[in-house]
Amino acid sequence: MRVSDALIAALENLRAHKLRSALTMLGMMFGVGAVISMLAIGAGAEQDALAIIEKMGVRNVVVRAKSFDPDELEQLRKKSIGVSQRDVDAIREAVPEAEIVVPRLEIEPYKILSATGKTESTVFGVSHLHAGLVNKTIAEGRFFDALDERQHAQVCVLGAAAREDLFGVDPAVGGRVKVNDVWLEVVGVFDGEPAGEASIDGVSVATSDREIYLPFTTASRKFERDPLESPLEEIVVRCSEAGSPPEVAALVDALLDRLHGGARDYEVIVPEALLDQGRQTQRIFDIVMGCIAGISLLVGGIGIMNIMLASVLEQTRAIGIHRAVGARRRDIRFQFLATSFSLSFVGGLAGVALGVGIAHVVAVSAGWPTVVTTASIALSLGVSVFVGVVSGLYPAMRAAALNPIEALRED
Repeated sequence: MRVSDALIAALENLRAHKLRSALTMLGMMFGVGAVISMLAIGAGAEQDALAIIEKMGVRNVVVRAKSFDPDELEQLRKKSIGVSQRDVDAIREAVPEAEIVVPRLEIEPYKILSATGKTESTVFGVSHLHAGLVNKTIAEGRFFDALDERQHAQVCVLGAAAREDLFGVDPAVGGRVKVNDVWLEVVGVFDGEPAGEASIDGVSVATSDREIYLPFTTASRKFERDPLESPLEEIVVRCSEAGSPPEVAALVDALLDRLHGGARDYEVIVPEALLDQGRQTQRIFDIVMGCIAGISLLVGGIGIMNIMLASVLEQTRAIGIHRAVGARRRDIRFQFLATSFSLSFVGGLAGVALGVGIAHVVAVSAGWPTVVTTASIALSLGVSVFVGVVSGLYPAMRAAALNPIEALRED
């Protein structure tokens, strides 16, 4: 028997029993749909985590000031002034693997405006090396340089959304922006990026392009800060090629613990370690979801076996006739395997459509990134077909083992 003839006969059989075939395929459909959607959500979460790590810098170690309520903050300041320039200088001197150490502080803006518009943005004072450390790309103009920093130049670089709010379609580079009571000249504009905030293992990274950056020296000298607040928001440490980020983080943590008198008013973040933790969490998620999807496929396989056994009983006389006119045992076996293959394959295709649909709904309704890959479709469909064929193997062997004479006696 040719493969094409067997498949055509199998499809005809499925069409002749539409409702029974559809109900049988439900288990395979839900199993494959679960696998596709699970892998899509997992791949999207990994992509999101990689974007966060890239934004923070894979070889970076980040020292970030913690937030406290006013009463706690007042007590802490008796021991430590918070993350400060002193910490920056100490890390540069005491940690040889720290290739670059730069500070970042956040300004609390109460107004941001230009001659043609206004915006609500976050404002940061950073080093001229900052853009390279956190992989930010300039779309217009330039980032401020070391000379701007030394001269406390009143210049700034805008995020794409802030640039649109302040200048619309007009040229931004060369324009002037007033932040609080300080006028700044726009020297550059960043590439746009998705708005919002992403997090991994409780560490959040702003992804808003409503940001304004100005030289750290300008921000520290020309803008006021609450004396109880930490002088710096963050310190970014770029490790040398010879240094390991976790080891550098341990040295930095021990150094800051002494400088801050044991006050834990800071946290040390290792993006590389966060990525490993995120992947471990994702693996656990994949295993759990894989087990759930596997149970669905197993139930679907049992359904196929049940229907195929029932089909053997229904077609006993037909099997006897086929054997009597010359059909071999392997022809009968192959015909039943083709039917189970068709059930699992069609059910798998429906499951692929269901899984892609679920991934799309999750992405739209929950705002989670999902990535449906060709590999995930091939894997889930392949497993579905394998389960279906294995489930149909016993009924096929049972059908092929029927005695033709006994089969012909069946009504």
